[in-house]
Amino acid sequence: MTKTVKFGIAGVVLVGVAALAVVAAKKNSTKPVEVRAEAVEARDLVASVTASGQIQPRTKVDVSADVTGKIVRLSVKEGDIVKKGQFLLQIDPEQPTAALQRSEAALASARAQAAQAKANLIQAQRNYERSQQIKKTQPALVSDEQLEQLKTQMEVNEALAEAAGFSVEQAQASVRDARQALNRTTIVAPMSGKVTRLNVEEGETAIMGTLNKDAATLLTIADMSVLETKVKVDETDVARINVGDSAVIQIDAFPDTTFIGQVVEISNSSVVRAGATSTGDQAIDYEVRVQLMNPPGETRPDFSATAKIVTATRKQVLSIPIIALTVRENEALKSGDSAVTVGSTPAKEIGKRDVEGVFIVGADNKVTFRPVKVGIAGERHFEVLTGLKAGEKIVAGTYQAIRELKDGALIKVNTPPPATGTAAKPANGSKS
Repeated sequence: MTKTVKFGIAGVVLVGVAALAVVAAKKNSTKPVEVRAEAVEARDLVASVTASGQIQPRTKVDVSADVTGKIVRLSVKEGDIVKKGQFLLQIDPEQPTAALQRSEAALASARAQAAQAKANLIQAQRNYERSQQIKKTQPALVSDEQLEQLKTQMEVNEALAEAAGFSVEQAQASVRDARQALNRTTIVAPMSGKVTRLNVEEGETAIMGTLNKDAATLLTIADMSVLETKVKVDETDVARINVGDSAVIQIDAFPDTTFIGQVVEISNSSVVRAGATSTGDQAIDYEVRVQLMNPPGETRPDFSATAKIVTATRKQVLSIPIIALTVRENEALKSGDSAVTVGSTPAKEIGKRDVEGVFIVGADNKVTFRPVKVGIAGERHFEVLTGLKAGEKIVAGTYQAIRELKDGALIKVNTPPPATGTAAKPANGSKS
């Protein structure tokens, strides 16, 4: 066989291989995209915000000492129910008692000095008045100099008597301070409630709470009849929450029970999350208080809880799966929202408008992108405001397929496996 024939055969083979590659590539390029499809239908939707926090009593008081001293008597223990004004503990009163006695003695001395000053003043006034009368009847017996000296002596005694009066007032104030300090050694309950925390034992030293409040806290009394869940909500969600919104609360200590709550307060100032290293890293949270409407008697402060706050509800509205909504570029935006030309040259393109929408499945298994306006978001579905009709079939998955899908693409609908539902937990504080 000649070389020419060999090259001819080789050429034919190469051409055939190339043709097969082209056909295969064309076949692969038209291969349908496997997707899940779902019909647009009406559903009940509930929009909510979920946040975690801790159970806290609405009213509680940290009892601290206003004087420093050893605790000589303690009459309560943690968990006790106390009434307002009930005796709680006694701090050693020896030093305050001695201080009160010293103050009372100083007051008695000041009063005695005031009485003496008053007597001296009366005597000086009488001497001056008698000398004045003698001067009027017998001027030769009392000189002007003597009369002037008696007047000066009277004025000096007036000042001394006034100073003695101020000394008495100062001593009285010292007695009040000493008596108040003594009274502070006896700690009574400032409110009725339960002793939820007891930080001291009899014999320990109580310190004043001026410098270190945490170290000075002796015990905590809380009103456990009104409990709240204090949760931190991100700034992107807090605007959707309003006072009065209902909530479903799950307490970790009662895993099989849910509880009803209501939003009673939303903070106006933010709370910076712990662990933020710089201003740019700080995530902004707001504290939301959710009151439990049916708290169990076994609830204790600081129990971990999760609150699902309902922000909006819709009954039987058209809805689509959240995963089905995607974003695509729509028409180009020109200067002034119109195509502006300078001569024969189009104006520079400013950008493109992104629109939200879904892919509609056609009868020929080709998809068409259609803009859709959505409302609230439930757990798995968006409310449809405009753009779709009930019964229309849309692409509902997968996420990867929807992200890469193009208008007019050929699809293959996969039949999803039957859903296995899970029993919802009750929301009335009952066991499931």
